[in-house]
Order: sequence, then C-alpha cells, then structure tokens
Amino acid sequence: MDHLAEAARIRRGVMRLNRRLRQERGAGSLSANQLLVLGHLHRHGPATPGEVAAAERQRPQSLTRVFAELQAEGLVAREPDTADRRQSVLSLTEAGRRALERDMAERDAYLSRALDSLSPTERGVLELAVALMERLADAEV
Repeated sequence: MDHLAEAARIRRGVMRLNRRLRQERGAGSLSANQLLVLGHLHRHGPATPGEVAAAERQRPQSLTRVFAELQAEGLVAREPDTADRRQSVLSLTEAGRRALERDMAERDAYLSRALDSLSPTERGVLELAVALMERLADAEV
C-alpha cells in the first residue's frame, strides 16, 4: 500500500473514532470549539484570545462568541493583560476545569468499555499506535 493511501485510511479511522467519541458525550455537552478553548487553557495556562486562536489555527473572530459563552458560564475568567491593557487574558476557572474533566470522563468511560472487547494483544497494538501517532503529531516534515 502506498503512503498516501495508508494516510487516508488512518485519517478515516481516526475521524470515525473521533465522531464516535463525540456521540458518547451527554446532552448539553460543551461544543467542539468550547472544548478546544478549555483544553488549550488547561494544557498551556492563561493566554490571550489571539494566542488561543493562533495556537489552535483558528481566526480570532471565529472564537469571539465561544470566549463570551465560556465567560458567561463561568468556565473561563477574562482579566486585563498586565503588559498591554488593550488586551485581555483568559484563564480556566475551577468550574471550567470540572466541565472539561466531566467531558473527558464520558469519553474515557466509552473507551474503557470498548477496550474491554479487545484482546491483550490488540490493546498492546493500540498502545504502540498511540505512541506512533504522538510522534507523527510532533513530526516536522
């Protein structure tokens, strides 16, 4: 199999699993963009809206409503930037951290049940695949 066909097959598999994980989230769950913002703040700490958008390869305008929704729900706090008062800095609140953990727990519960249906060898192959996908995600090509 050539590398382009192999890449397409991997992409389809990852996308299908991603769709299934989204389906496993409960009603009233956070949107994909809300999860994107909360996840970024959780991993990287406080950031300006522009920094979040740039890091997640989004246009700042496309996340403006998401930032406002998260702030209104008390999931992020917005403070003036101490270095540049024209900008604001977003940070994850305790409620935001709990919402993110709840969302991850729902998906992890599904994955745990699904992994129970696999043999030890299949789970080992998945462990190896995870390590390889992380290397691919970090590859500078």
